[in-house]
Amino acid sequence: MIGQIISTMLPVFLIAGCGALYGRFRSPDIKGLNVLNMELFVPLLVFGVLADQKAPLQDYAQLALAATVVVLGSGVVLYPLARVLKLNLKTFLPPMMFNNSGNMGIPVILLAFGDQALPAAIVLFIVEMLLHFSVGLYMLDPHSSIIQRLKLPIVFASIAGLTVNLAGVHLPGWLLESMHMLGEVCIPLMLFALGVRMLEVDFSDWKLGLLGAVACPASGLLLAWPMVALLDLPGLQIAALWVFAALPPAVLNYMVAEQYRQEPHTVASLVLLSNLGSLVVMPIVLGLVFAAGYV
Repeated sequence: MIGQIISTMLPVFLIAGCGALYGRFRSPDIKGLNVLNMELFVPLLVFGVLADQKAPLQDYAQLALAATVVVLGSGVVLYPLARVLKLNLKTFLPPMMFNNSGNMGIPVILLAFGDQALPAAIVLFIVEMLLHFSVGLYMLDPHSSIIQRLKLPIVFASIAGLTVNLAGVHLPGWLLESMHMLGEVCIPLMLFALGVRMLEVDFSDWKLGLLGAVACPASGLLLAWPMVALLDLPGLQIAALWVFAALPPAVLNYMVAEQYRQEPHTVASLVLLSNLGSLVVMPIVLGLVFAAGYV
């Protein structure tokens, strides 16, 4: 079991470490890299996986429901805590709800459970992203345009992929293979970008960061537990859900906070310190998943 945990987490640490090392000496344009990833490689991966008839989406409906409960329920569970501690709800709750299902979730799930877990990882990622660009943006600005959100490449790719899959349209193998090859570029690129972002950790808000490092995975795992008990999920999907529930806040929370001028400096500390905390949390969760024998 220890060997499985090491073989899963070591590539994550090494690739993110390469990003941190390169960023330390070269200061790459990580914003441009993230734009390329989110506008091209990630949408291609999402569309390719959804459009592939080897992954019937009806088999993942309950997993999508469980992920929705984890994301939205985290905000409900942590709302009283934020009120008691007198935290800014718009600053604290979104990072606690919208986790790092892209930069960390997809690579960790694939490394831990193999390529057969890719559809589950993509479904979890899509649920989190769609909720982030709908509920998340509404939380920050109730007057933001729905039309603008639908124009996002990741949203368009998700809708298009779902349509192709549910309509039973079979795309040529060479086209799907090309999409998969380009889309898979995003996985190491996400980890590399995460490593570069780690250099921006600001310890001035370390107390809030420590709170987030505990509250984010704790709330997710608390909500995943009844979903595993109530829903008839296959073992592989249960394993992926546990990993998803334990993920730290998405780096995207910082970018959105910067765009909406919602205390971006505080959100950056919360997000990045929580991601550092995942270096402790994730091996523990993976150990429990492997010990339970879900895969």
